Amino acid sequence: MKVIFTEEARQDLFVIGDYIADDNPRRAWTFMNELHTRCVSIGDFPGACPLLSRHEGTSIRRAVHGNYAIFYIVGRDTVSVLRVLNSAMNYERFLFEDD
Repeated sequence: MKVIFTEEARQDLFVIGDYIADDNPRRAWTFMNELHTRCVSIGDFPGACPLLSRHEGTSIRRAVHGNYAIFYIVGRDTVSVLRVLNSAMNYERFLFEDD
């Protein structure tokens, strides 16, 4: 299945990369490749990760890579990566700010 990134998810990846690069530019590069690869691999088995508990009606799923959570929705032909956030963050603030 094709994986697409929202503008917010793209920005999240840049922010993560910049944060890591402050301490270790080489690791930032390799980690960003790992994280991007993990996002794209969701398209192979999009239903493998659980729906968000307490928010099952939104159809948002969460995959994990290290300390980061990848939030996505499975469509008919695509997987849409909504956000990529540090797992310690309050994801509800970023995903449901209009609620």
